[in-house]
Amino acid sequence: MPLFPRKLTSVSGARRREWIALLCCVIAMRAVAQEPLKTLLVGLDHRSVTSLNGDWHYLVDTPPGRGLYTGDGKVRDDGYALNRHPVMMGERKGYDEYDFATAPTLKVPGDWNTQEPTLFHYEGIVWYQRDFQYSPKQAMRTFLHVGAANYRSHVWVNAKRICDHEGGFTPFDCEVTAALHAGDNFVVIAADSTRQVDGIPSVGIDWFNYGGLTRDVSLVDVPKAFVDDYDVHLKRGTEDTLAGYVHVEGGAAGLPVKVTIPEAGVNTTVKTDANGRGSFDVKTKSLKLWSPEAPKLYKVEFRAGEDTLTDDIGFRDIRVEGTKILLNGKPIFLRGANAHAEAPYRGGRVCTDKDVEAIFRFLKDLNANFVRLAHYPHDERMERVADRQGVMVWSEIPLWQRISFDKPEVYAKAEAMLKEMVRRDRNKASVILWSVANETTENPVRTEFLRKLAAEAHTLDETRLVTAAFLQPRPNGMKIVMNDELARSKELDVVGQNEYVGWYSFLPEQADSVTWELPQKPILISEFGAEAKAGNHGAKNQRWAEEQQVNFYEHQFVMINKIPQVRGLVPWVLMDFRSPTRNIPKLQDGYNRKGLFAEDGTKKQSFYLFQKVYKDGSVGKAE
Repeated sequence: MPLFPRKLTSVSGARRREWIALLCCVIAMRAVAQEPLKTLLVGLDHRSVTSLNGDWHYLVDTPPGRGLYTGDGKVRDDGYALNRHPVMMGERKGYDEYDFATAPTLKVPGDWNTQEPTLFHYEGIVWYQRDFQYSPKQAMRTFLHVGAANYRSHVWVNAKRICDHEGGFTPFDCEVTAALHAGDNFVVIAADSTRQVDGIPSVGIDWFNYGGLTRDVSLVDVPKAFVDDYDVHLKRGTEDTLAGYVHVEGGAAGLPVKVTIPEAGVNTTVKTDANGRGSFDVKTKSLKLWSPEAPKLYKVEFRAGEDTLTDDIGFRDIRVEGTKILLNGKPIFLRGANAHAEAPYRGGRVCTDKDVEAIFRFLKDLNANFVRLAHYPHDERMERVADRQGVMVWSEIPLWQRISFDKPEVYAKAEAMLKEMVRRDRNKASVILWSVANETTENPVRTEFLRKLAAEAHTLDETRLVTAAFLQPRPNGMKIVMNDELARSKELDVVGQNEYVGWYSFLPEQADSVTWELPQKPILISEFGAEAKAGNHGAKNQRWAEEQQVNFYEHQFVMINKIPQVRGLVPWVLMDFRSPTRNIPKLQDGYNRKGLFAEDGTKKQSFYLFQKVYKDGSVGKAE
């Protein structure tokens, strides 16, 4: 029997109205089902993908916004997005004054600033275009993956707008199944690095605003029903039980999903609910817990219908007890450094295995067991290497000063960025801290905003600690009191204290007499440092000399050792990095010079000081 009668005119009255309502409902359901999915595919670096990295043609949008935005600020779907080519007037009505086919190219991934000298200081819109071949695969769905594009991005495939994304440091995946066809295809992406008052971060930042497609771009084929998200972690209060969930996109309720961890003796099957999610709680035969000394990873496999996905996951417990941080039940002291996503040696945004390997070589040479990835989520390669090498990680979203905390739409952006960060990295054992902000000015609106966001972080992930970094309060004589309501709130497990006693306030020697009143929580000295140009030598009180940087830290250590709840040292910064606000010629030349390393990998004298202190444990204690 057909779902609908052949002719609605043959049905009358109330029955006819019921058929019409049902028909409208089915049409609406089909429209929803056919709408391209925008998501974030977890574990994508463990799937087989078709890389779109390499040379992309580009055009600069000048005057700014003319090619991308209409007069009322909406995104245009004509012009550059159509990827047309110029023709003679007699061949077609009108003509297009652009041509990607003969345009210059930029490497993807990569920022445009360090690839093209004329774009070094450019902030605005650059259009990227690439042709590619595609062969449709039966019963498969295809996504375009963008690892990161700073800051706003708009994506078209074969002249059809697929998706938009705001946020320069987290990935997104746009379904392109319906837009692709066999043979020749093209993708156009407009990347807009313009800083916005209501953006995250806002207009004032103390790092270089690298623009472009700064991380990998690829095509991903998956079955119609596929694993897109999962969480596997050590259950609180146990050493042999794993808990978590797996989510299947596009599958019917009741779909069985097999979860196996052969080395741990796990072989269980869960069934998805109406939302595509299935939870599990399973004992293991035994577990070797992840730690910096023994960064054990297990091969975890998910099978759902035609889809199979594996990941390498470590299991550990991280918690707070009073003023102690406990890793697997034992007090730890974090010996770390801050790191920007600045590529050593070559400069520009970190985007290759070689970049990441260099940064971790610096950390290992330093005897570090911890890194703060400032001030935004870094390339996923960073956490993967941290997992393998046993380096604990602080990861944060770019709520960095001058944020419009009074606007609901800004909170929505912050929450979206937090969710994207947590979703991507929740299965990385190395990540022990989610940070919701850095150096924000205290006021009731800001405090409520960040308390709510920190609570959301706990809801998203109950297995990790939540923190924020605070700017040093003004001293009262030789005493500094941190009484920020957010720092003392129950939503924060750990407090990051940024301070530059001896550089921006006091003299280095005066740090010996400075005292601190801080919350009775684990405290990380999350930023402290002084600038020194590598190779610039002089007296210990001569600013910008390497000897002065060492003198600064030596007196810092005297001060820090008098603060009983300090559980970690995180000097600012591991390596000198570009910042357009640092403009003292011959000393800064556009770089923040507080690094223990210069941008070319040169070790400053302060590096050797930290290397020794981290080895002998003479500063700070775990309990």
